[in-house]
Amino acid sequence: MAEQPWLIVGLGNPGTQYARTRHNIGQMVVDELASRASATFKTHKTNARVAEGRIVPGGPRLVLAKPNTYMNVSGGPVAQLVRFYSVEPSRLIVVHDELDIPFDTIKLKSGGGHGGHNGVRDIASAIGTPDFIRVRVGVGRPPGRTDAADHVLSPFNAAERELLPNLVSDGADAVELVTTQGLVAAQLRYHSPSV
Repeated sequence: MAEQPWLIVGLGNPGTQYARTRHNIGQMVVDELASRASATFKTHKTNARVAEGRIVPGGPRLVLAKPNTYMNVSGGPVAQLVRFYSVEPSRLIVVHDELDIPFDTIKLKSGGGHGGHNGVRDIASAIGTPDFIRVRVGVGRPPGRTDAADHVLSPFNAAERELLPNLVSDGADAVELVTTQGLVAAQLRYHSPSV
């Protein structure tokens, strides 16, 4: 039997006006993974753009996907991708922005609630289970009375933009670690206090 791939979905909104916003950090991470795998995104019949490849020869096969839908209705394309590639939910990794985690921080979990994240909620509903891996990329809470929706749909500020390449790289590293060494190893690496 052929090795089952890992399906890695980067959440975000379509269109150039959203490309560099906090809400699209998941897609930025998946773009970084595609770059590492020398893979190119192509239109796919599942209403997503898909790139396939391996980061290292003999390493796990990765299917990288960016739904063409808005974040809050990501579930349809993800459910189609899960069926098309015959992927178990345990081999689905969803990369998304997370307000409740400080900027420049990565947290990982499998299953559990959606924490108010509508993209994650829609995926869990569409595939019939919340038991998939989430790589949660911290974008932090907005300052003052700024609305959370406005915050995630706005571009990173100048200070954040300086750190953004490292954050995107850390997100890609976290996904790689899950696919090669497992979720627990990745959690130990990213949840331990920095030395």
